[in-house]
Amino acid sequence: MSSTTDKISGKANELAGKAKQAVGKATGDDALRAKGAAQEVKGKVQTAKGNAKDAVKSVTDRL
Repeated sequence: MSSTTDKISGKANELAGKAKQAVGKATGDDALRAKGAAQEVKGKVQTAKGNAKDAVKSVTDRL
């Protein structure tokens, strides 16, 4: 995956995770809240991975 793809997927997972958490909270569904939290973390990791790829590319481009 490219850094842009990682960042887009990451943001999408973060937003979907937050939405699941909100629905889980509103309905009292603790399992859905937990799944949402896990998905949000996954998204943050993907976004960080994309940012790291950009940083590495920036360094290698300067060499």
